[in-house]
Amino acid sequence: MQLVHGGDWAGFEAEYGRAPLDFSANVSPLGVPQGVRDAIAAAAVDADRYPDPLCRTLCRKIANKEEVSPDWILCGNGAADLIWRLAAALRPQRALLPAPAFAEYEAALRSVNCQIVHSLLSSESGFTVGEDFLQEITPQTEMVFLCEPNNPTGRTTAMPLLRRILDRCAEAGTVLVVDECFGDFLDDPAAHTLVPLLGAYPNLVILKAFTKMYAMAGVRLGYALCADKATLEKLRAAGSPWAVSSLAQAAGCAALLEGDYVQRVRTLIQAQRPHMTQGLRALGLRVIPGKANYLLFQCATPLLEPLRTRGILLRSCGNYLGLDDTWYRTAIRTKEENRRFLAALEEILS
Repeated sequence: MQLVHGGDWAGFEAEYGRAPLDFSANVSPLGVPQGVRDAIAAAAVDADRYPDPLCRTLCRKIANKEEVSPDWILCGNGAADLIWRLAAALRPQRALLPAPAFAEYEAALRSVNCQIVHSLLSSESGFTVGEDFLQEITPQTEMVFLCEPNNPTGRTTAMPLLRRILDRCAEAGTVLVVDECFGDFLDDPAAHTLVPLLGAYPNLVILKAFTKMYAMAGVRLGYALCADKATLEKLRAAGSPWAVSSLAQAAGCAALLEGDYVQRVRTLIQAQRPHMTQGLRALGLRVIPGKANYLLFQCATPLLEPLRTRGILLRSCGNYLGLDDTWYRTAIRTKEENRRFLAALEEILS
C-alpha cells in the first residue's frame, strides 16, 4: 500500500520484525530531546484532567519565542489539523496552490468543494516560485497556500517576491497561508519568515509545528499565527475543543527550552546537506538544491523496493502533481546514516 506521505514504517516492522532506516520522513535525526521526553512523562501524572482547551501556558511561551501577542496564536493537533481547519472554517470557493506542494493543502480544500488553480513549478527553473505565480492571484482567489521552504522541493521563494505576493493578496482580499514548518532548518531562519509582518497584514496566516525540528511527529503539535482574531476564532470553532492533549502541551513547553538541541540539529543539517547533495550527484543523479532537511532528486531506476529490501525507506514523489515516478525525496540524517543510504544507492545503480 502506497501511503500519501511516504514510507510505512509500521508495515515494514510488521513484515521484517525490526525498524527501518527511515529516509522518507523529514524529522530531526537526533530523536526526541530528553527534556521533551521528561516533560511528557511528568505530565502523565495529570492525564486524568482534561487539557486546557486554550493552551494558555503554551501560547504564552510560543508568543515569547515568536515575539507576537498570545492572542495571535492557535495551537492544533499538528499543522495538518490547522490546514483542514482553515478549509472548513473559511470555505474558500477558489484557491491557488503551487505544484508540486504538500498534499494536505489540496486534500483539505477539496473536502469543501473548493476550485483549485495550480501554478506549476517548472523543473527547468529548479521548481522555484516566479513572477507568473503573482499574476495568478486575482480578486476571485480567496486563499493561497505557500510552503517556505517548499515540500518536497526544499526551495524558497525570494523574499522580495514573497512580499509582493503578500501585498497582492492583501489588495485582492485573499487569505495567504504560509507554511513555515521547515523554516527552522534554513541556514538563517530569521531572514526568511513573514512573522514580523503579521500585525500589518490581517489576511496572513502562518503555520508552524514542533514535528520536524524536535522529532515530535508522534506527539502532534502545531500552531497558527494570525493577527486577525476573528479568523483565529473561526479556526478554533472548526476543531475539537481538546485537540491538543495535556502531554502535547507539556512537550511543546519543554521543546521551546531546547536551544542547544536546535543548534546541534541545525549544525548537523548544514554539514550533511552538501555531503548528501555531492553523494547523489556523484551517482549521476539530478539533485534540486533544496535548503531544508531533505533533498528532491531524480533517478530513472526504480528505488523503493530495492532500498526497502535493504532496510531503508525512501519517499517516492510520483503522487505529487508536477512530478513523476522518477522523482524521490530523501531526508538528511546523520553522517553514518547518510553514508549507508548512499552506499545502498550505489549498489543498486551499479
